[in-house]
Amino acid sequence: MGNDGPDAVLGDDEGPARPVELGAFRIAATTVTNAEFTDFVRATQYITDAERLGSSFVFYLQLPTSLRARARQVVSQLPWWLPVADASWQRPQGPGSDARLWPGHPVVHVSWNDAQAYCAWAGIGLPSEAQWEYAARGGLQGKRFAWGDDLCDAHGIARCNVFRGQFPNAPLPGWEVGPVAADTGIANGLGLRNVCGNVWEWCGDTLAGGNRPLRGGSFLCHDSYCNRYRVAARNANTATSSASNIGFRVVA
Repeated sequence: MGNDGPDAVLGDDEGPARPVELGAFRIAATTVTNAEFTDFVRATQYITDAERLGSSFVFYLQLPTSLRARARQVVSQLPWWLPVADASWQRPQGPGSDARLWPGHPVVHVSWNDAQAYCAWAGIGLPSEAQWEYAARGGLQGKRFAWGDDLCDAHGIARCNVFRGQFPNAPLPGWEVGPVAADTGIANGLGLRNVCGNVWEWCGDTLAGGNRPLRGGSFLCHDSYCNRYRVAARNANTATSSASNIGFRVVA
């Protein structure tokens, strides 16, 4: 696992590439969906961190104009992220949206704490970074993506759900800003879908300082500012953080 190539983000400790030994494990083909998370909440009455805190971050183009005008930009250097009151897994695009309309889409606005609570209820776990990367590679060692080295197909279309157009203000016509259904796209060599792009996925490790790792990138990745949709790429956030591009996948 890891990456010594020229596209490695050195500050993210992607390298050096090194061998890692793993025992047998099973990993879900897709991220946890809205429908699956609904079953968990109905059974436990669980309240997520975003619901408890009263807001979560939403990419501004996912919001109607009226909500954009009311939201206060507070993330330095990232003006496209807006903290939206009452945004949560149930209202992924803020008040007026409804996750029940997208039962097969990845559940988002879930923190690492929320993902762990789901896993405890279901008797499963979050993958380690090593498990996640091994599975995401699908048997293709040393490749940038789950299918090979080239992002786009022969027609110039990205093979995964990443930002299409000029980030962050000019998406291509016809491309909807947001996650696609969890089971869409081409499966990798081990049957996993959307390990590159779509939504960030929490992993179970603890990093220095207490942050938690995220893998896979999201629909907001774009080479102009973030190429972390590669299988070796890493990101991290606090255990209570949530946003409209963060979900999770599970292992057993």
